[in-house]
Amino acid sequence: MPVAYPHVIQSFLDYLKFQKRYSRHTVISYQNDLTSFFDFLFSQFGEMQLSEISASLIRSWLAGLKEKGMESRSINRKISALKSFFKFQLKEGKITLSPMTTIISPKNKKRLPQYVDEKGTETLFKYVTFEDNWKGRTENLVMQLFYNTGMRQAELVSLKESQVDPGNRQIKVLGKGNKERVIPVSSELMDQAIQYMQDKRKDFSNFDSEYVLVNDKGKKLYPRYVYSVVKKYLSAKDVTTIEKRSPHVMRHTFATHLMNNGADINAVKELLGHSSLAATQVYTHNTIEKLKDIYKKAHPKA
Repeated sequence: MPVAYPHVIQSFLDYLKFQKRYSRHTVISYQNDLTSFFDFLFSQFGEMQLSEISASLIRSWLAGLKEKGMESRSINRKISALKSFFKFQLKEGKITLSPMTTIISPKNKKRLPQYVDEKGTETLFKYVTFEDNWKGRTENLVMQLFYNTGMRQAELVSLKESQVDPGNRQIKVLGKGNKERVIPVSSELMDQAIQYMQDKRKDFSNFDSEYVLVNDKGKKLYPRYVYSVVKKYLSAKDVTTIEKRSPHVMRHTFATHLMNNGADINAVKELLGHSSLAATQVYTHNTIEKLKDIYKKAHPKA
């Protein structure tokens, strides 16, 4: 890759990081997508000026990705990265016209979110055993927070004690783009969290004090550990038969159970921290499927 390309990529990434306040994970995704594109350009056409990059060159790259079997969802993410990148270059005066204006995103296949049914979550919290030690208590609170708040993995890992509000029985969550939202929680969960934080001070002389959740060494949890915790408990007997067992499945479970029990879609949108209602509407499909099932079982003529 020519020297000029890393420079223009880095200035854009700095913009995302320091001005747009995007998360580290999102910035890395943009970096990977842009690096992949410019590697392709240089290998196929040599060094080019930004103004020389045309829509046909971009389509050629995208077509190659599709031929390799990349899904529409991933291709659309790369298109989104390029659109943001060239919009930034327009703003900086590096180009006078974006080559992305005629690029059309392929349609995504609609995939319904996988979730654990209510019988499964009842089994998880009533009958699955959590170890009677710090590790077990941490894992229990991780699962309870995921199911009761619908927060994202990154939000849970970074949850600070200052965000827990016992007086109002609520948790302030710092989401994507540093947007804050407030999630009410039950007295039972709040009591569990308070007791956990109090015992943390008794059990550890030195710990990452600003964070709610710590491991058995008193250190902040890391994402891979949290992922393994969720996978472990969703794999317990009689909890679920779904193949995907990740923290995001718990978020889907939170939202689906709310919708299936009559929650207003706008309220669910706010609780999830979605920027648009379209992202939340996917959960209405699961609600409709539940209604069909109820109808089939209960109606004499079904």
